[in-house]
Amino acid sequence: MKVLNLRCEHEHGFEGWFASEDDYRDQLERGLLSCPLCASASITRLPSAPRLNISGAQPTPAAEPRPPAEPGRPSQAALAAQLQSALQAVVHDLVQRTEDVGQRFPEEARRIHYGETEVRGIRGQATPEEREALRDEGIEVFALPLAPGPSGPTH
Repeated sequence: MKVLNLRCEHEHGFEGWFASEDDYRDQLERGLLSCPLCASASITRLPSAPRLNISGAQPTPAAEPRPPAEPGRPSQAALAAQLQSALQAVVHDLVQRTEDVGQRFPEEARRIHYGETEVRGIRGQATPEEREALRDEGIEVFALPLAPGPSGPTH
């Protein structure tokens, strides 16, 4: 099993587990890899140090240990993990508090804006052109890339 450090074009870091190097390359070439946060399929592999378990071999100490973080101050990695966790919580809350209107988003946003239906939080899909047209009408919208949900049964 190979565990690789991966990153999407939006700088989201994550791990990928593969049976082999060939398995990783095959999945990448077929477009099967995507970011778990934003669903981007533009994935790059980050450099990583492999660990080999060879019987009887002793690990070699690192040349220069890193100095510990200042007491009471979290490390960069801890801050990044906290930020990613907070972002996931905000996105989850947003999804829970809004209605998914899918492809009808531009139409439904206009109906709410012009008082044709009740005011409520909605989310859905709109092209960049549709979003710009909504902004031109004074309707505030923003794009939030979300990973697609599971498409089949999960176990």
